[in-house]
Amino acid sequence: RTLKTRTMDTTDWIGSAAATFTTTAFIPQAWKVWRSRHTTDISLGMYALFTLGVALWLTYGILLASWPIIIANSITLLLAGAVLVSTVARLFSRVPQRR
Repeated sequence: RTLKTRTMDTTDWIGSAAATFTTTAFIPQAWKVWRSRHTTDISLGMYALFTLGVALWLTYGILLASWPIIIANSITLLLAGAVLVSTVARLFSRVPQRR
């Protein structure tokens, strides 16, 4: 399927609203990690699985040509990926974490 332009129906509006809320809800965690560089209390396993799941949702959205799924999961993948990279970097760093 190719991505094509069409008008948004009720389903798209609900999907867009859900995507906006769930993506926006993730911003405070990513911002806190970015600002503090503190990742000691973050579960590496959870973030790895979450990031993989978001990548799969993005793939699903692309296959369905669903813009709400594509946009939301692209943004969430970027944010979750940043937290995951920070968490992994901490594991390989010898620098102590700030609290």
